[in-house]
Amino acid sequence: MSSIAEVEETLARIQSHKGVKGVLICTKSGSAVRSSLPPAETETYAALITQLALKAASVARTLDPTDDLTFLRIRSRKHEVMVAPDKEYLLVVVQNPDEGEDA
Repeated sequence: MSSIAEVEETLARIQSHKGVKGVLICTKSGSAVRSSLPPAETETYAALITQLALKAASVARTLDPTDDLTFLRIRSRKHEVMVAPDKEYLLVVVQNPDEGEDA
């Protein structure tokens, strides 16, 4: 299990990538645990992305019961949202798609 210092270092490294607007860790129930986004954006992303990730995982399992969602990427004109789900948490990275692709 990773120590808090390792987690903080990893989040700082992700946040330092060009174009990254914010990094969010939330529970599967949609509660933000850690975020570099403003509070209002944190709550919005946590609530909506959690619902979308759970739905996407359900779709993956419905299509193939032995499969599971490992990564979700959503791109719009203004933002790109990348989601890495885990057993209990979701790691969400929001970036400007014009500025960077390597988060």
